[in-house]
Amino acid sequence: MSILVVTIPENPPERLDKALALAVPEAAALSRSRLARLIIEGAVTGPSGPARDVKARVAGGEEYRIALTAPAEVETRPEAIPLSIAHEDDDLIVIDKPAGMVVHPAPGSPSGTLVNALLAHCGESLSGIGGERRPGIVHRIDKDTSGLLVVAKSDRAHHGLAAQFEAHSVRRLYLALAHGVIDPADPRLRGIRGVSFEPGHVLRIATRLDRHPTDRQKQAVHFDKGRHAVTRARLLEAFGTPPSAMLVECRLETGRTHQIRVHMAHAGLGLIGDPVYGGARKASLKALGPAADAASAFPRQALHAAHLGFTHPVTGQDMAFDSALPPDMADLLDALRGQQVRLTST
Repeated sequence: MSILVVTIPENPPERLDKALALAVPEAAALSRSRLARLIIEGAVTGPSGPARDVKARVAGGEEYRIALTAPAEVETRPEAIPLSIAHEDDDLIVIDKPAGMVVHPAPGSPSGTLVNALLAHCGESLSGIGGERRPGIVHRIDKDTSGLLVVAKSDRAHHGLAAQFEAHSVRRLYLALAHGVIDPADPRLRGIRGVSFEPGHVLRIATRLDRHPTDRQKQAVHFDKGRHAVTRARLLEAFGTPPSAMLVECRLETGRTHQIRVHMAHAGLGLIGDPVYGGARKASLKALGPAADAASAFPRQALHAAHLGFTHPVTGQDMAFDSALPPDMADLLDALRGQQVRLTST
């Protein structure tokens, strides 16, 4: 155990947790939420003894002692699972996740996850996230979505990356194969609430997302509740006669659960292979000729996190990574390209 001694600055915030967050040195990498937990646990001592109230008033010049324990081992067990690593340093690691891998253990997936694999791969290089020796998951990719994600190995990287995701400054580009086609001249698209076009024939979908009213495992579009969500989609190639499927580039402004899948389905452009949201346009596959069988049999949502960019939270360096389509999506794309292809003019 170590003791961190801090002095409250003059004219501090009224609440103890906020004042401590301002007073602790940046190198300590203590978030306000972790400081609040330490206060409640009795690990913070002030002029009058243990301070257990996060809302307690403080005064400038007061000295507080914060007891910090060594990172605790988490119950999730390390598992020697091969990983495709795009980048790794002392503070973070960028993984190219395969389809079929869950990011974080859950009741239905207690093992075989990315976190299990990272615990084994990183070992003692994990400096502790939130007081535990574990990888810091700052964003997730659905089990059956492939591609890039960044994971923090240190508390300071975790805080810095989380702040970038909160500020929507992380650059995330996905490639998807979807039903239908993006056409600015399509009156159906222009008549859908929350759907509009931006310069360059970019489709913008802006709604709120919340739990589905009857299926708690699904997300649904809302306009009066839920979290703000914005997706931009740009047609790259169209397939079929008439065009009835496409390769599309999706950029996330926000990152909500199932966001691309829900938004594309809302626009009537559900992803090929998506068993939850993508079935509405399956009838259109008949226009794809021989490629229709490959599209109908595709076993997962055809979605791949192809580009990831962010500022390194410790060095300040701009980081950018690209991932090629995995073999299953590449094979499906080849099958679709065997049909008539219409390239965009942008």
